[in-house]
Amino acid sequence: MTDTPIRFDDGAAYERMMGIWSALAGEIFLGWLAMPKNLSWLDVGCGNGAFTEQIIRHNAPSAVEGIDPSEGQIAYAKTRAAAAAAKFRLGDAMALPFAADGFDAAVMALVIFFVPDPAKGVAEMARVVRPGGVAAAYAWDMNGGGFPLEIILKELRAMGLSPIWPPSADASRREEMVRLWTDAGFEDVETRRIDVTRTYVDIDDFWSAASGSLSLKTALAKMEPAQLADLKARVRVHLSEATDGRVTVSAFSNAVKGRVPK
Repeated sequence: MTDTPIRFDDGAAYERMMGIWSALAGEIFLGWLAMPKNLSWLDVGCGNGAFTEQIIRHNAPSAVEGIDPSEGQIAYAKTRAAAAAAKFRLGDAMALPFAADGFDAAVMALVIFFVPDPAKGVAEMARVVRPGGVAAAYAWDMNGGGFPLEIILKELRAMGLSPIWPPSADASRREEMVRLWTDAGFEDVETRRIDVTRTYVDIDDFWSAASGSLSLKTALAKMEPAQLADLKARVRVHLSEATDGRVTVSAFSNAVKGRVPK
């Protein structure tokens, strides 16, 4: 494991690996938030714009801005249909480039565990959301086994290999989310677990998508063919395969929301 900051620079590869997972969890997350339409939103760590696009479809915001530290991700986001209704720019979650009280809602989708200092990121959301507004996040429960590729990571660790790990993985725990939101001054703090399932055409489809993950790329690149074959055999034991070859994988994330005091 490593404390090195993780940055996704390939928007297309991220879409292949995490886009569908993000959409599955994001739809449940937005339904849970139950925010009205015509609000102004900030998508912190918007990545390639997948979740920003969901906000637009689901909530019809009056305005929405997305920030991310990766030029590659922002470039990809600007190619989306959402680009016509959203503004995308480079930015740091711990130093948001916006004035105070400028948004009705601020969200982090699968981001908080990548923020080097999560408390600063949450405090920044509290600063830019107006009184009565909402700040929320959801993140794979990394330490609880909720990451979509946990079955691979588990076997890599068993083989003595160290996949890349988010620097702030603890921030994905529900009790830590409550602490972060409470310490930042939010009221009516709530959390929930989001369970999702994804089906791949076959095991090759699963491996093809998984290989685009930064958590795996470095480790897989160092493996000899025989070692990689062994890893695949180990992982296959944990996969649910249908008679037609389809592979089903489950994952879960934790979500939190809170309101800025009026």
